[in-house]
Amino acid sequence: MAGLELLYSCVAGGISCPQDAVVCFVHWEIVKSGYKCVGSGDEIRSGDKKSELLPTGWNGSKELYTLRYKSNDDKSDFLVKAITVDSSLIFNLMDSATEQVSDLTVNVSDYVDAEHLQTFESVFKNTEDLSQKVKNQLLPSVPVPRKKDKKSRREASDDPQPDSDPFHIPARHPQTSRQPNWPDPMAPFAAGGADLDPFGGRGGGGMIVDPLRAGFPRSGFDPSVGIPGVLPPGAVPPGARFDPFGPVGRHRPGPDPDHMQPPGYDDMFM
Repeated sequence: MAGLELLYSCVAGGISCPQDAVVCFVHWEIVKSGYKCVGSGDEIRSGDKKSELLPTGWNGSKELYTLRYKSNDDKSDFLVKAITVDSSLIFNLMDSATEQVSDLTVNVSDYVDAEHLQTFESVFKNTEDLSQKVKNQLLPSVPVPRKKDKKSRREASDDPQPDSDPFHIPARHPQTSRQPNWPDPMAPFAAGGADLDPFGGRGGGGMIVDPLRAGFPRSGFDPSVGIPGVLPPGAVPPGARFDPFGPVGRHRPGPDPDHMQPPGYDDMFM
């Protein structure tokens, strides 16, 4: 507050209303943030120079205050306007480099005692709250460096890790040196081979499902010779498909569920 006290003592003679005191306070907060005032009004003048003090005629109008600022490194400058609306001051800041606009509304009576405008020790109140509002709501924010996207970081890395990529599709076959025994795609009968060899005579398995030729070891049973007690010889033509309907070569152990006929089974009227 030492710097603000010195500034206020320089302009106290010209302060005639609470709005002047608020503008003086906001000006000092801007100066503390690394800026200097270069003049008042919208237009740049040839005699303008950077200063921590308020320029001559800064409070010539009690309805509209206009001040121009430039950063200490001359890389940015902005325009500040304060408009009096009833008992409030509406501050508007526009950064000329980024065209960023910010604003702050201050209720004058919350921060300035109008009865002690000439006494620095008593004129301001709630200074910490007003200082935070100026820094957080009015002053231009420092741009945050953009982070590199995932693709750029992966390209710049010497050891990329595809497992961290959610779109990475792992290989479906195990990583072994032995390749699967795929049929030659250029063979003349590779396409539709099962249609040309339905019985699987060339070792491809065929396309007809036969319980006796479904990849299991063949029992050597020939159904054309008949099944004792079940099928007479010749009931199944040689080479015909045959689906067994019971244990081949022997009867099912245990009682026959059909060994007892119902009463009167031979009666045609039953």
